[in-house]
Amino acid sequence: MPSPQVLERVAELVRVANRVAAELTRTVRHAESTQAAECDGLKTMQSWLRGHARLSPAAASRLVSNGRVLELLPAVSAGFADGVITAEQVGVVAPVASPGNSAAAAGEDVDLAEIDAALAEVAATQPHVQLGRVVHHYLACLNPDGSEPDPTEGRVLSIAKHDDGSVTGRFELDAVGGEKVQAALESIVQAARPRGDLRTRAQQLADALVQLADNALASGNLPFLRTVKPQLIVTIPLEDLVDPSTGPGAASTGFGATISAARARWAACDATVSRMVLDPDGLPLDVGRDKRVVPPHIRRAVERRDRHCVSAGCGAPTHWCDVHHPAAPRGPRRACESWGGGGPSAHQGPPRLPGRTRSRRPMAHLSPRRHRDPRRPRVAVVPANVCVASRRSWWPCRPATSRRAPRSFRAA
Repeated sequence: MPSPQVLERVAELVRVANRVAAELTRTVRHAESTQAAECDGLKTMQSWLRGHARLSPAAASRLVSNGRVLELLPAVSAGFADGVITAEQVGVVAPVASPGNSAAAAGEDVDLAEIDAALAEVAATQPHVQLGRVVHHYLACLNPDGSEPDPTEGRVLSIAKHDDGSVTGRFELDAVGGEKVQAALESIVQAARPRGDLRTRAQQLADALVQLADNALASGNLPFLRTVKPQLIVTIPLEDLVDPSTGPGAASTGFGATISAARARWAACDATVSRMVLDPDGLPLDVGRDKRVVPPHIRRAVERRDRHCVSAGCGAPTHWCDVHHPAAPRGPRRACESWGGGGPSAHQGPPRLPGRTRSRRPMAHLSPRRHRDPRRPRVAVVPANVCVASRRSWWPCRPATSRRAPRSFRAA
C-alpha cells in the first residue's frame, strides 16, 4: 500500500478503536447502574473488570470513572462515540465533572453545557497537551480565591530495588518542585556533551541524576547519618579486590546491593580504603586505619596538569571528575592498575592517548559518563585515562567534586 493509504488506514483504525472504547465505557456504566456485577457475587464493576476481564486496578477504575463523566458531558460523549475523542482525553476532562467542581460551577452560575461543548471541540481539534491546559485553566478560574495547596502534598517518590542491586522508581512532583528538578538536571545534561555520545535522552537524564547525587555527596554538605557523612560504602574481600577478573557478586554495598568486583575496583580508584581482619566466625580481629588511595596533594597535581576530563571530546571540569589509574598496557586488561598492579605509582608502561604517541600518565581525570571516541577502532589500546576494562571503545567515567566526601571501602 502507498504511504497515503497506510496513513488513512491508521487514522481509520484509531477512530474504530475510539468508538469501541466508547461503547465499552457506555456498557460498563450501564452495568454499574444496574448492579450487574452482583450476578457473579461481586459488589462493584471495578472488581468484576479486575477478575473477569483481567484489567489492572488503574484501568478498571479509569473505565468506570469515564462512564460516570460521560453522563454529565453529552458533547464529549458524542465525540467519543464518533471516534474523534480518545479514552485518554475523557480521563483528562474527568475532573470537570467531579461532584465538587460540578457543585462549584452551579454555585457560580456556570453553564456546564457550554463548557462541555468547548471541551469537546478542543479535544477533537487540538493536541492532547492543549486539552490539559484548557481543563487546568477552567478549574483555576472556577475557584480563584481558593486556598493554595501545600506543595509537599503533591510530591511522592517510590524506589524499588531488584535482586541485582539495580533500582527503579516513580515520582510525582508539583509544578514548582518539578521545575527545580528539571532545571538542575538540564544544567548537567547541557554542561558537557562529549564527542561520540550515543546516549538517548532518557539515559542523559539518568546520568544527570546520578551526577547530581554524586556532587551532593562529594560536597560534604548533606546531613550526617549516624555521626558520619553519607557516602558510598562497598565491602569486598581482599582477594577479590586485587584479582583482575570480573568477579560477579563479590562485593556488597551499604544499602544491601550486590555488585561485581570489577565495579567495586572501578569505584575504589578514588576512594578511602579500610582493612578489616575477620576470624572464622566473622568477628573483626583488627580494623586498620583509613587510607586515601589518591591523597589531596596528588589530586591537586593531576588537576593542574589535566584541567578537565582527558577523554577525547569531553571538557568536563575537574570538580566533576574522579582521579583514576590507567589499565595495564601489556597483557590482559585490568579494571584498575592500582589494585593488583603495585599501587598508583607502579605503572611503568607508556599508555597511548588520543593525539599522542607515548606519554606517562599514572593518573588522570575521568568525567561522569561513558565516552566513545569515533576516531578509535573497535579494538584499541586502552588510553591512560581509562580505569575500568571496557569493551570495544567505550570509556566509562565517574564523577566527583573538589570538596569530596571520600567513598569508604572495607576490604575484609
